[in-house]
Order: sequence, then C-alpha cells, then structure tokens
Amino acid sequence: MRLDRRLVWAMGVMAAASIVWLLVTMGLLVMALAADQRALVLGQLAPQLWLIGLTWLMGLVVIAATLRWLFRRYASAPARLLEQTRVLLAAEQAAPMQHQGTHETQELAQVVFQLASQRDQLRREMASQVAQASLGIQQEKDRLAALMAELTQSVVVCNLDGRILLYNNRARLQFRTLSNVPALAGGAELVGIGRSIYAVFDRALVAHAIDSIQQRLLRGAANPSAQFVTSTAAGQLLKVQMAPVRTSNTEDANNALSGFVLMLDNVTRAFEEEKRRDQMLHTLTQGCRASLAGMKTALATLEASELTGEPRARQRQILHDEMNSMAQRITDLDKQASHGQSTRWPLEEMLGADVLLVAQQRIQKHCQRTVSLEQLDDSLWLRVDSYSLIQALVYLSARLVDEFDVRFLRLRLLSENGVAKLDLIWTDQVMSTETVMIWQMDSMQMGAESTRLSVRDVVERHGGELIFARERVRHEAFFRFALPQVNVQDLPETATLGHGDSRPEYYDFDLFQSTDQTSALDDRRLNELAYTVFDTETTGLNPSEGDEIIQIGATRCVNGKLLRQESFEQLVNPGRLIPAATIPIHGITQEMVRGQPRITEVLPAFHRFASDTVLVAHNAAFDMKFLQLQEAATGLKFDQPVLDTLLLSAVVHANHEEHRLEVLAERFNITVLGRHTALGDALVTAEVWLRLIPLLQAMGITTLRQAREAAQKTYYARLRY
Repeated sequence: MRLDRRLVWAMGVMAAASIVWLLVTMGLLVMALAADQRALVLGQLAPQLWLIGLTWLMGLVVIAATLRWLFRRYASAPARLLEQTRVLLAAEQAAPMQHQGTHETQELAQVVFQLASQRDQLRREMASQVAQASLGIQQEKDRLAALMAELTQSVVVCNLDGRILLYNNRARLQFRTLSNVPALAGGAELVGIGRSIYAVFDRALVAHAIDSIQQRLLRGAANPSAQFVTSTAAGQLLKVQMAPVRTSNTEDANNALSGFVLMLDNVTRAFEEEKRRDQMLHTLTQGCRASLAGMKTALATLEASELTGEPRARQRQILHDEMNSMAQRITDLDKQASHGQSTRWPLEEMLGADVLLVAQQRIQKHCQRTVSLEQLDDSLWLRVDSYSLIQALVYLSARLVDEFDVRFLRLRLLSENGVAKLDLIWTDQVMSTETVMIWQMDSMQMGAESTRLSVRDVVERHGGELIFARERVRHEAFFRFALPQVNVQDLPETATLGHGDSRPEYYDFDLFQSTDQTSALDDRRLNELAYTVFDTETTGLNPSEGDEIIQIGATRCVNGKLLRQESFEQLVNPGRLIPAATIPIHGITQEMVRGQPRITEVLPAFHRFASDTVLVAHNAAFDMKFLQLQEAATGLKFDQPVLDTLLLSAVVHANHEEHRLEVLAERFNITVLGRHTALGDALVTAEVWLRLIPLLQAMGITTLRQAREAAQKTYYARLRY
C-alpha cells in the first residue's frame, strides 16, 4: 500500500520533535540537580536507557497510527470527495457515492449525489423532449439505415483524407473477401469507422479519381463521377465507382468537395468466367484446326483415288469450299477472342479536355517541364481508362526528359474520321524506331512508382493504336494515341439539377471536418485520436518464463465513441498446456484452443486491425510484454503510442488506493459483462477510457504527449514484467 508523502513527512517531523523534546527534558533535569545527585541519577538511569528508547518507539507508533487515522479522516476525505465529484460530473448517470470521511463530508457527498441525480433527471427530460422533436429526423435515419442494410451494392463513404465515415453490411462482407486472413479478422482489419480506405486502394488511384471529379466540377457538371478497376493485395479485382459528397451552399467548385462515396463491385468472378470462356474458344479453335488438318488429308486421299470425271470435280469443289469457309470462321473467331482478351477492361466515358487537363498537371508535376495544350476540342468524348492512359503519357514524357533532355512538351487532341487522336509532341530531338519499340514494350516505371503494364498493354486495353511520327518541316516528333471516340448521342442523359437538388443528403458526420494533421501524433488532442482498446488472456503471469497468449480481444474508439460492432476476438493455440489453476479465471480450456491458429498467425491480423491507432489497455505493460516477445518470430512491431488506464486512473484518482478494472467499472457505474474474457475486458476498458478523457482534460491534460508524461510519473509506472 502506497503511503501519502504528506503523511510520511508528518511522521518524520513528529519523530524528530519527540526526540528533541526528550533530549531537552533530560538536559533540563540534569542541569537542575547537584553534582552528586546528577551522578546518582545517571548511574541509575544508564542501565534503563533501552527501556526509555522502547517507550519512545511505542509512543511514536501510537502517534503515527493516530496521525494516519486523522489524516485519512480529515485531510484525505475532501480530496477523495473532490475526485468522486469529478467522476459524477463526467458520468452519464450518477452512481451512489460510497464516501468515507467526517460526518460533514459524508453529508456533503449525499448532497452532491442528490444534485447529480437531479441533473440526470433533467438530462432525461431534455433527451425526451429532443427525441420527440427529432422524431422526423430519426425516421429518416432509420430509413437510411434500413436502405443501407438491404442494399446489394457495397457502399463506403469517406472524407477527403480517405477516412471511412460510413459503410453498410454489404461492404463489410465485401472487405471480408478481400482480407488475407478472412477466418481470423473477418475483414475487420480493413474496414471500420475512422480507418483509412488506402489500406485497400492505392492512394494515387483514388487521388486520380478525385482530380477527375474536380475537373468536371470546374466545367460545371451537375453529377460528376469517376470509376476505375483495381486489384487488391488479396488478388481480387474490384470495379469502383466514385461520387462526390459536396458541401452545401458553396459556389467555389475547388472547395465543394467534403468527401466521396465509393460503390464497390467485385468483378473477379466475372472476369475469371470470361477468361475461362476465352480459353474454351481458344481450345475450340485449336480443335477445329486439327479437324481441318484431317480434312486436308482426306482431300489428299480423295485426289489420289480412282474417282474421275464430274463426280470427282464436284467433291473436290465441296471440300475446298467447306475448308475455306471453316478456315475463315475460325480465323474470325480467333481474332475476336484475342481482341477481347487484350481489350476487356471497364472503360469510362470521359470528356477529352478533362483527360488532357489532368495529364498536363501530372506531367508538369512529375517531369518539372512546361506542358502546353493546343487544338483542344471541348466537345470530344473518349471511352478510356483514364488512370492507365495518363500513366502512359507521364511515362513517355519522363523518358523524353531523362534520356533526351526535352524541355518543352505539348498535348494535342483532335478528331478525324470518328477516331480521337491524342498527341504528345516535342521539338528538335530525333530517336530511332528501335528506341520507340523498346519504350512501348518496357514496363512503365516513374520514379518510385511502377506497374506491370507497358504502353502497348495500355493501347491494347483501349483497342487503339500507338503511332510514332515526325514532322520534318517543323522539326517536331510526336506519339499519337488513336483512341475510340464516343458520339454525344450515345452518352447517358445527364441530370440538369443544381447542387442542392442532386440527391437527398442524410449524413452529418463529425469526421467530415478532419484533415491531415501536420503536427506529430503526440501533439494531437485526446478526443481527436482513434484508439484500439485491447486485452489478452494468457496461460500465466510470467511472459518471460514461457507463458503464452491464449486469447486476444479488441475494440475501437473513434471520435469519442465506442464502436462495439468493430471488434476483434480470437482464441490462440499456445502450444503448451493451460495450467488448471488458471482455467477458473479465464474459462478457456485446452479443448477450446485445440485446432486454433498459433500466435504467429493471429498477430498479423491484429497488427493490421490496430494500425493507424493509439493502443489502450489496462495494465498495458503486461499485455505489451507478450506482444514484444513475438517480434522476432513475426517480424511485426507494435510501435504506436500506448496508453494505460491503470496509470491514468492513478493520475485522475490520486487519493484512491484501488485502481483495478472492476473497481474502476464500479466507480464509473459501468456494467461489466464477460469479465476475464479478452473482448469483455477490452470493452470495459474502453468504457473506462472514454470516461477518463474529460477528467484528464479538466486537469489540463489534453494531448497525447501530456497523458503519456503524466502516466510515467505515477507510482504504478514502476511495474515491470
């Protein structure tokens, strides 16, 4: 039990004062006696000095016990009452105050509890009135929730930083199929409120789609959208359509976007089916060719037979006609199948001017060269995969700059005979046809970015053609992309509604206000951070002596809210026997962990679930020691900041001696479910943490750095495992 420093100082002062008093008394007594009396007294007392010292010590113990009782009753009671009052102030509902102190402080505690109860009653009445007034809004939210739940389309809403604000159950199932470990985390490591969508999609790809929408907004489009197809780390092929979330009542198109909506469609199976169909056609083609060879052999036999005259001529003509017809059909079928394999990629209708504007910006940024536009046809529409096409333009520009030091580039777009011609033009540099062929066949690489696609792949994807040509009179050369052109009549009708009428908006999310933080994580406010609150159940209490994790549970807190539906819970096979003495505590038996994955399989999924968040645990040093001991085996390091509710409770409740999790739950009036299960303890710890935040802020501890520094100054920070 930790003693208060003030009590230790008081006892030290009393001990020193009693010694001084004893010495002064004995000195005065000796001075008042005559010499012979003094010698007689000292002679009698000297053998009994140990008794005097023992009496002094016993008296000191009695004084210390009395001081401690008085201190706890009169000095510490107001401080404990202050801490309990702060808890009531931060709690959603007041819990009875079990205050131990003087009669006056006990009565004061009852009065404070009565005031808190009256506050709770006023809150309930106010909430009832607000609920009544907000019934219409709630009905709209319920309709939105029902619609999102029943949609067969996967929908994810993000802010401009790529943080997920909303997703439906279909999207959660979609992300589960994208997970590398669907059996463990179920996609929870990829999708969640406040998580980054860039855990799934390439940031450059999303940025390109946003740029495309911005260009269309600048041109006054009422309902701009963009779409792209991408492959994930798990090998899935996703078709993504992006629509903007626009700020209402703004006329500045550059500032109109506050986020975006992604509608996802997994086209992996469809793509594979098409691939299998093409393979079947290819096999059929090869089989027919074999049959043709047999027919030719039969024809040769017929020619060598004794059949003569008109019958022989007629049979020969029939065989020749059939063979020619079959050969033509097979050739046409093979050509169509080959063309389909090389060009089957979802393309989007896009205004040609938008493609050139985005390409101009990308080339100037990457190559640090001036790029001008000429002969820009504002009415020309293209059917393109704009991302890969612009990649090809940037790649070719980069090679021209790096290998020939080209200083000026131009982009030109025109239409001839129903074909769009996009030209990349430069001056005064000559290259060989062999160099052009190499550039077309090489995989595109631009600085740190690289792709398996070549320029020829991009051209074939569009069903187009790449031409290298020179204009000797002007001393110019250019790459020409011949691309499919879209007639305006073939475009889908676009709505003519204004910004405010495009579609109803049912969202009002706080995270729409967040932007990329330029300051370090330590300097961010506690209520702005995302947290992963976790707990582990283990075979014992000695991680350094062979004890292992048998269960991990975690949940997430974002924007001051506990997201119970975004949880992680997994049993772990420890590879050793679970001691019988520990089973009554956590309830996990050897049978339950048999067949479960080992910790080296579970930690990668948990590491991804906890990425980009601050870790929170109760007595975090214990749990973190188990994770750190697995670094060598997994190659994973949990290097994000860690907060400990045990230490921070000691900061907030410095005058309380108990900081166990169940005591904190009782103190904060938190219902405990599933105690000593990993997920159950994680949920309780999350509830405790959310109640500690306002108490820390009231003490002036508002940032992550301040919370970590305050925790390290507590007595419990000395604990080591």
